[in-house]
Amino acid sequence: MIKKILIIGLFAGLINAASAQQKAMLRLDSIRRAMDKVVIWQIGEFAQGHVKSSEIGWENGALYTGIIALKKLNNVPAYDRFLYNIGEKHNWDTGPYRLFADDYCVAQMYTAMYLEHHQPKMIAKWTKLADTIVRRRFNDSLAISAEITHKEWAWCDALYMGPVGLALLTKATGNPQYLNKADSLWWKTSAYLYDKQEHLYYRDNRFFTQREKNGQKIFWSRGNGWVIAGLAHMLELMPRDFKNRKLYQQQFKEIAARIAALQQPDGSWHASLLDPVTFNEKETSGTAFYCYAFAWGINHGLLSKKQYLPLVNKAWAALITSVHPDGKLGYVQNVGSGPIAANYNSTNTYGVGAFLLAGTEVYQLYKK
Repeated sequence: MIKKILIIGLFAGLINAASAQQKAMLRLDSIRRAMDKVVIWQIGEFAQGHVKSSEIGWENGALYTGIIALKKLNNVPAYDRFLYNIGEKHNWDTGPYRLFADDYCVAQMYTAMYLEHHQPKMIAKWTKLADTIVRRRFNDSLAISAEITHKEWAWCDALYMGPVGLALLTKATGNPQYLNKADSLWWKTSAYLYDKQEHLYYRDNRFFTQREKNGQKIFWSRGNGWVIAGLAHMLELMPRDFKNRKLYQQQFKEIAARIAALQQPDGSWHASLLDPVTFNEKETSGTAFYCYAFAWGINHGLLSKKQYLPLVNKAWAALITSVHPDGKLGYVQNVGSGPIAANYNSTNTYGVGAFLLAGTEVYQLYKK
């Protein structure tokens, strides 16, 4: 009997300790310190030349979206200077493939900086490219190929890379044609890649018939993270009376509900959403996007706080425990077009961008 009491007491103590630790992670000062720690480490990597890819490529374009979000919360001059210097270094231009969504992801940063600083050079080249996108008919098949990705949004990641920059340009210029084009292209891609039964996106058409080792369909965590984060951005930018707003809200809620049911006990999501055993480690880029989207959904009245807040708290804890003592974010799946195992030492800039998005939205959630 005494042994049983001691065991019960031990478990109760562990639960209380875990609860206290989670509460500490969710204090406003703790959230802000965590974001500063991670972004300072990442900016330091740029300063030392430890950049794995083009500074204006999609990986870093996604990072900049997170820093833009953080700047709205904590406008440290060094963060603004970092982004401004990137733009200046590259003459506020996008990547070499003009219709490739990955290559104009960086335009989100340019346009956000323009909205703050009002320097026409920041969006001059992007506006010319966007005008080309508006004029193009986009009537190709979305069957994946190297050629088609330079013409169409044929992979689900593109729904983060492409439409938000166009929607931001409508906000910056007042011209609705950019948002309207983003809207038409969004629903073309959705009609092709969105599984209406599973309420998840395939990464591209190659995955329609592929299966995981457990026989389940292959739905990539970060891929669906790109989409639900893109949905949140689009909803935030479009007018409240926008013609298809309710369709975006419906899809956001559908995906959120499906993703919520797939959260792992430690609060994370693994690289493959329906096979967390084969991919048995947490994965932080997808987890961060889901944490962000759920917190954003609560903050904007689209998701139930009672239902989703515990999921946000667990996801944020999974993210915080992935940060190295020096600020490096671990468990970020490497660049890929589908699920790949992650580990404590794997990192990349897009994961940091997603982490910053999550942190800024969790901060707003607890600031209220």
